[in-house]
Amino acid sequence: MADKQQVHIVLVGFMGTGKSTVSQLLARRLDCETIDVDAEIERREGRSIPEIF
Repeated sequence: MADKQQVHIVLVGFMGTGKSTVSQLLARRLDCETIDVDAEIERREGRSIPEIF
């Protein structure tokens, strides 16, 4: 059995352009995990992005 090669897709762009929505749709289509960096920062810091900035 061949090892699966790990591939990452990174979406970048201005706030409010739909990166989170597109990443969720893409993850479903590709049957893979999605990580929302803003959500991860909020989880780690215990406060919202607007509070941080």
